[in-house]
Amino acid sequence: MHQLLNVMEETSQQRHYQRVLNPMGWDAFGLPAENAAIERGLDPEEWTKSNIQSMREQLDSLGLCFNWDREVTTCLPDYYRWTQYLFVKLFEAGLAYQKEAMVNWDPVDQTVLADEQVDENGCSWRSGALVEQKLLTQWFIKTTNYAKPLLDSLADLPEWYGVKAMQANWIGDCTGCYFDFKLKVNGEESGENLSAYCSSPETVFGAAYVAILPSHRLLHGRSSVRSALEKAFQPGKDCLTEVTAKNLFTGLEVPLVISREEAFDGHLESVIGVPDCREEDLSLARALNLRCTTVLTSDEDGKQTLINSDEFSGLTREQAFDAITQKASEQKVGGHLTSSKLRDWLISRQRYWGTPIPVVHCGSCGPVAVPEDELPVTLPKMPSFKGKGASPLEAAHDWVNCRCPRCKGSARRETDTMDTFVDSAWYYLRYTDPHNTDRPFERHLADRWLPVDVYIGGKEHAVMHLYYARFLCHFCKDRGLVAHREPFWKLLVQGLIKGQTFKLADSGQYLKREEIDFTGTKLPVSWEKMSKSKHNGLDPQEVVQQYGVGTVRLYTLYAAPPEQDILWNVKTDALPGVLRWQCRLWSLVTKLRGARQLGDVPSPSLLKKKELAETKKIWENKNYTIQEVTSYFTEDFLFNAAISRLMGLTNTLTSATVKVVQHSEEFEEALAALVLMIAPMTPHLASELWAGLCQVKNPLGGLLRQGGNVLQQSWPTVDPEYLQVPDFVQLSVLINNKACGTVTVPQQVSKDCERVQQLIMESPFGQKLLGGRRIKRAVLSPRTPLINLLIDE
Repeated sequence: MHQLLNVMEETSQQRHYQRVLNPMGWDAFGLPAENAAIERGLDPEEWTKSNIQSMREQLDSLGLCFNWDREVTTCLPDYYRWTQYLFVKLFEAGLAYQKEAMVNWDPVDQTVLADEQVDENGCSWRSGALVEQKLLTQWFIKTTNYAKPLLDSLADLPEWYGVKAMQANWIGDCTGCYFDFKLKVNGEESGENLSAYCSSPETVFGAAYVAILPSHRLLHGRSSVRSALEKAFQPGKDCLTEVTAKNLFTGLEVPLVISREEAFDGHLESVIGVPDCREEDLSLARALNLRCTTVLTSDEDGKQTLINSDEFSGLTREQAFDAITQKASEQKVGGHLTSSKLRDWLISRQRYWGTPIPVVHCGSCGPVAVPEDELPVTLPKMPSFKGKGASPLEAAHDWVNCRCPRCKGSARRETDTMDTFVDSAWYYLRYTDPHNTDRPFERHLADRWLPVDVYIGGKEHAVMHLYYARFLCHFCKDRGLVAHREPFWKLLVQGLIKGQTFKLADSGQYLKREEIDFTGTKLPVSWEKMSKSKHNGLDPQEVVQQYGVGTVRLYTLYAAPPEQDILWNVKTDALPGVLRWQCRLWSLVTKLRGARQLGDVPSPSLLKKKELAETKKIWENKNYTIQEVTSYFTEDFLFNAAISRLMGLTNTLTSATVKVVQHSEEFEEALAALVLMIAPMTPHLASELWAGLCQVKNPLGGLLRQGGNVLQQSWPTVDPEYLQVPDFVQLSVLINNKACGTVTVPQQVSKDCERVQQLIMESPFGQKLLGGRRIKRAVLSPRTPLINLLIDE
């Protein structure tokens, strides 16, 4: 599932309002659905559609409100037609290509995995199997060409809870680039091409050799230079070969060397050796008796300039860096700045349930993209679907065998399908125009709604999905499809809901709760992401039936800040407490309605001095709560803190005397504002409470005279007089939980615990009470102006 929230502010007829787009869609291709279908002997399409229907019913039962008229489903041809369209655009731009490569192979799911889908222990992110290395011909997308723009544009975005740093670390320092070479054997062109990384592109004219690893595809695949390389190869040695590499940018030809190293820096498989830059390169060139060209010279101040570098001679090193990389990029022979740790995106999957790659392989023309007017290339029906093994689509002979779109000769369709991240890398664009049958989306609609104001996603997508989505948006900008480079503005990273997990210590087998005898059995207990395979999931219907939809919604928001994980345990957590709070809200409405039925017409003039002080406290608490909750909702997304503040206002109103309830406008307005502020989180309860408030006799305030449903009301605002209150707060001071007096602090620092503590210690009041004793801990209350100082006795 994917959820986005777009907010656009507009002005119309002197009225300021907000337009909100809150869509939902289904990332419906992929291994989990295919594996589940295989296990049940079902068609993946049938299984997926039934699950979508079930999950949609669950979302509806939770009262979640989405723009269902914009729903997208990635496994439907009307969606993946445009995924294929974008692939064709990448192919035409030279950014989608096929090559033989050593890849990560999942022996359980029997498919290729991208590097990002292998964990730090070398295991598959889905099946958990130990990943193997296999040589296969695969499709890649050249994301490395966009590494530097993707890295640089992070600076233009607000902070993303540490995710920006994760993205930057994933990309790495973009200080080098690849250059393209043509390979020759004994002076004859072999037809093989090679890209090699240069850590100092400005010195590329000083290249003495190109080196590859012993594991490189040229040594193990079907390459035309394999025999020449094998002839020269000696394990554990740097081997000079008969193969040479012609740099398509410089025109210079250098020997190809098989390195004795098992790995280069980062993920590099081939590097350019420049003796003028690195001692290691110089040592290797001398050992193999290779010609070295000096390309750097220094003046007396140590400033380096280029020599022996054609038109770039005479430029400073910094000037040459920019000029060479720019020209190589323009000539499409390399030059795109990237890092040594980044690889291109491997998108081939040897499975059935995925978007078909829209390419046919022709003996005469090579790989040819399917014309746009012939899209989508739909998946064939497979009556005897088994799933695993070689690419299942190979068995669909009538589908595989086709005609070449270019020469009309015999050809074969590509039988690999795309990684599901390709489908989900652009869904946010389709949300803006989901029913368009002529193109993936209209530019004016995408430009109107995007970039997404608030992107809501799980922690597990902080690198992979986000990186791919950003890449595709950058590409669409360069193709003139959108006006913006970055797809998302503000990011809300969600934690996981984890359940208690039980497993046998010796085998690691997961057990169902009903299989365990808790009276005498001791089992390792852990908290893990809810999963059917771990038997720790929870059906939301069951919790809703037990506690009610409002309680479940409120608890989910109250249990932790959005970015933290929730450990779900209804016996010990705050779910019953949330239920009690809702009962207190109901009691407050009942209390107000009852007070207004006592017979007297409400009249604030009947309130005495003590009651007026009480109403002032309610008024201040109401305005403070509106101010805080509005900030939590619109700026920080700290819904747990918002609920905590609303509970504080509930406490204030619960303690109000009957006379204040009966005769004060402040109580009525505060309760009305309280109900309005809980409405986004629990609309069902708020609707009932509002209906009850609207029946209050002789309302004093304006809120209850407006009429209409609770969801039709305006969000409560802070009274202007409250904003004119002096910029100081009187703070109660407790020392070791005992009240000791008050201090006055500036409003702007009243929530800064360290600053408040410092002001207290510097004040005569603090010096007298503390006497230089060390403060072990200070606790600043989020609900009331109070600080508790814990000190050594």
